[in-house]
Amino acid sequence: MSLFKARDWWSTLLGEKEEFDQGCLCLADVDNSGSGQDKIIVGSFMGYLRIFNPHPVKTGDGAQAEDLLLEVHLRDPILQVEVGKFVSGTELLHLAVLHSRKLCVYFVSGTLGNVEHGNQYQIRLMYEHHLQRTACNMTCGPFGGVKGRDLICIQSMDGMLMVFEQESYAFGRFLPGSLLPGPLAYSSRTDSFITVSSCRQVESYKYQVLVFATDADKREETEQQKLGSGKRLVVDWTLNIGEQALDICIVSFNQSTSSVFVLGERNFFCLKDNGQIRFMKKLDCSPSCFLPYCSVSEGTINTLIGNHNSMLHIYQDVTLKWATQLPHIPVAVKVGSLHDLKGVIVTLSDDGHLQCSYLGTDPSLFQAPKVESRELNYKELDAELKELQKIIKDVKSQGVWPMTEREDDLRVFATVSPNFDSVSQATDADIGTDLVPSITVKVVLQSRLALQKVKLSVYVQPPLALTCDHFSFDFMAPETTREVAFSVYLKRSYTPSELEGNAVVSYFKPTDRNPDGIPRVIQCKFRLPLKLICLPGQPSKSASHKLTIDTNKSPVSLLSLFPGFSSQPDDDQVNVMGFCFLGGSRVTLLASKTSQRYRIQSEQFEDLWLIINELILRLHEYFEKQGIKDFSCSFSGSMPLQEYFELIDHHFELRINGEKLEELLSERAVQFRAIQRRLLTRFKDKTPAPLQHLDTLLDGTYKQVIALAEAVEENQANLFQAFARLKSATHLVILLIGLWQKLSADQVAILEAAFLPLQEDAQELGWEETVDAAVSHLLKTCLSKSSKERALNLSSHLDMPKDTSRLKKHITLLCDRLAKGGRLCLSADSAAPQTIIMPAGGCTPIPESDLEERSAEQDSTEPFTNHRLLMAEPPTPEDSAFQGLLE
Repeated sequence: MSLFKARDWWSTLLGEKEEFDQGCLCLADVDNSGSGQDKIIVGSFMGYLRIFNPHPVKTGDGAQAEDLLLEVHLRDPILQVEVGKFVSGTELLHLAVLHSRKLCVYFVSGTLGNVEHGNQYQIRLMYEHHLQRTACNMTCGPFGGVKGRDLICIQSMDGMLMVFEQESYAFGRFLPGSLLPGPLAYSSRTDSFITVSSCRQVESYKYQVLVFATDADKREETEQQKLGSGKRLVVDWTLNIGEQALDICIVSFNQSTSSVFVLGERNFFCLKDNGQIRFMKKLDCSPSCFLPYCSVSEGTINTLIGNHNSMLHIYQDVTLKWATQLPHIPVAVKVGSLHDLKGVIVTLSDDGHLQCSYLGTDPSLFQAPKVESRELNYKELDAELKELQKIIKDVKSQGVWPMTEREDDLRVFATVSPNFDSVSQATDADIGTDLVPSITVKVVLQSRLALQKVKLSVYVQPPLALTCDHFSFDFMAPETTREVAFSVYLKRSYTPSELEGNAVVSYFKPTDRNPDGIPRVIQCKFRLPLKLICLPGQPSKSASHKLTIDTNKSPVSLLSLFPGFSSQPDDDQVNVMGFCFLGGSRVTLLASKTSQRYRIQSEQFEDLWLIINELILRLHEYFEKQGIKDFSCSFSGSMPLQEYFELIDHHFELRINGEKLEELLSERAVQFRAIQRRLLTRFKDKTPAPLQHLDTLLDGTYKQVIALAEAVEENQANLFQAFARLKSATHLVILLIGLWQKLSADQVAILEAAFLPLQEDAQELGWEETVDAAVSHLLKTCLSKSSKERALNLSSHLDMPKDTSRLKKHITLLCDRLAKGGRLCLSADSAAPQTIIMPAGGCTPIPESDLEERSAEQDSTEPFTNHRLLMAEPPTPEDSAFQGLLE
């Protein structure tokens, strides 16, 4: 940062909320006063044209009323303003104003005033040209070496150069290979136009070549140009600068030499007339504008470069001579003679800050005041230091932000209505049933302090949907309450993996040190009722999947646990209950009369999860109300890994199928575009040729593209549904493992983090490779058998596997290690070789590596078989009791 600031000579702010760019500023004696004093001409994108003649009473004064000579609203946006000899028959200066679809040339005149208000200025339209193409920028000069007049060249947005010989249109030429327009300048010494193409090349075109080239209206005759009939537009020279250019300027040393200056995004270049680099300079900051001008030293050129750090640098060739601070970021800079003051620097920002300044040498430095010298009392300093250290220690022990204060800033409550909405809000539900209920959830926000930018986001598990999931409040005053309400309903015909929703609130808390506020986040969870996705149904006698949950208390009447779900509330049927999901699947719940067991059975394995989870939650709530605190559940059957693996395989098969469909769709799209190009070439050819069934091939390819796109969408919908079912089955397996091995809440949380790492599944990062990496890490650390296994290196890349065999081996091995007494923890040091005999149930260990194979051979424990489910074994007396409930 420079020690010196630009000395403000005169400044003003133009309009309100107007925008400006580098072509909107020009300095010239536009009113032909003959005094040699420049006027400041400014045009804005809002269409306002202003002409200033600053006359400050003293340095640093703002704009006075008499400084504004003229202000007129031209309605159309002003892209660029230039002053030159644009009218035939006279050599007076005129003002050219470029709009997006129009070029206007005005004459600015002043009338002597008879009163104290001063002179009166007005503009008169001399002529205008309506453009057939949208303009980008323009340049002017004596094209072709004409004397006493200036011609105008306009570049359109599609790369066409339109040349106007004052009142008449001369010709138009397309630049070859033009994609996006670049800056444009005219060199009078070489009579050529210089621009920078979208290929990041500086290109020079001779004016004579443009004149004799084929007209732009005949652009389609490219084939004839190749055959030699007509002149082809050929570039004079090119230079690849490797970056996009912001501006181009031509500066002449004398009549025999001129330089082309190009301002890039990171460098600025000085080129000779033939395109050779004279010198270049790498810039430290991102530039915004520049202006080269002749130096007082012979053979050198000074360059003003403004950057986005509000700095103005002055270079002599490549040497930095001066740096000064500006109050704004300049987008245009000019140097002129104003009010008998030569060399005034005029800068314009994009928001309309216009300033006339000069380079001064008054540094803006802070001088510290002198302090009185006094003798130091070291005893007092030691006592003060000890007191401060005690305060710092107390603050560190309490924490920088006390939790109580953080929680008291904003409190969030969520309440779920006990009844369905009288008018269902499920207007876009895609379920076979006619009536899909919806339920209202209310979220209340109570703020203790003033909070800013409060945003509430609500998330529920798909296919559950919300009528509105985002709410925002710009400001919440202290001690205020805001309440929002929304409805939840089932949108698709499959079962969600959870009934728990989450409301997350982000806000900014202003402090003394940070008025903008410190970002904070708070969340609140709510639980949706089972009846939102499930209806009472008839119990089923037969089912493919059955699970049994053991408890340590006598069975509870199912009517008291699930009120409203019994189709026949008789005394004989209190131990049997049926559930029918809105998607169509059915689940049956049975409570044994002779043992402390509950059985859940269904035709689909993943549908067991919600009913089992709801049963355990309601049993805990029931016994807590009864004052019983030692209630517990357990699972003694074999782990249903085979059914779980079938869901994994189905999900992975859909991922593979989606990848193949996308590859096939990409191939058909490439084929479709290739056929289009061939057809377009045939249609452009002046000598008709047979299509050779290209149209039939195009139609067939189009139908294939549409069919493949529909197949991709259908597979994506099936993948979303399969992932939801896989999450339900994963929740169920984690629950059963926790009940089977009586894992603590921390250990269950580690399992959930390993098996449920993703909220959404994607082709780039899928569930299989993520879970495989997490389970492998657990086997390598806390569940390892020896230090050799801990030394195994895991791959750091998560790539889509070829199949699921490795993942299924690792999951089976995880269950085996847990069965042998292994426990989950975050620290690998606490893991020890397990020699405990496993309990009944479990799964066969499958060795994955050589170390695991050797450890498996040395292990004397007899492996156990992986039974499908409890009902695959011979019936027990308890099984007979369950069957009797359904007879």
